[in-house]
Amino acid sequence: MSGKTLFSKIIDREIPARIEHEDDHCVVIHDINPQAPVHVLVIPKKPIARVGEAAEADQAVLGHLLLTAAKVAEKLKIADGFRVVINNGRDAGETVPHLHVHVLGGRSLAWPPG
Repeated sequence: MSGKTLFSKIIDREIPARIEHEDDHCVVIHDINPQAPVHVLVIPKKPIARVGEAAEADQAVLGHLLLTAAKVAEKLKIADGFRVVINNGRDAGETVPHLHVHVLGGRSLAWPPG
């Protein structure tokens, strides 16, 4: 990935965000355009453009993102029903080329999405 993404700037505290959780591997922020009452993004500190470009070496980070999503869902009291979404590419709705996991909940979520 060339240049800093919006999320890299948030991780480096160059851009403010409402941080819900942070550890050595990721940061969780509240989405600025929420699509549900609870909508947070789990972002790896290691810049990976998208899940389709992740390498075998990223396996531990990818697993950590999902475990963190579940931990934050519990903290935000949506553990009984939440959705995890990872967009890959423009046609999937990806707007920032830095892998991130959407965690949505707080209301009944329809299927199929979009």
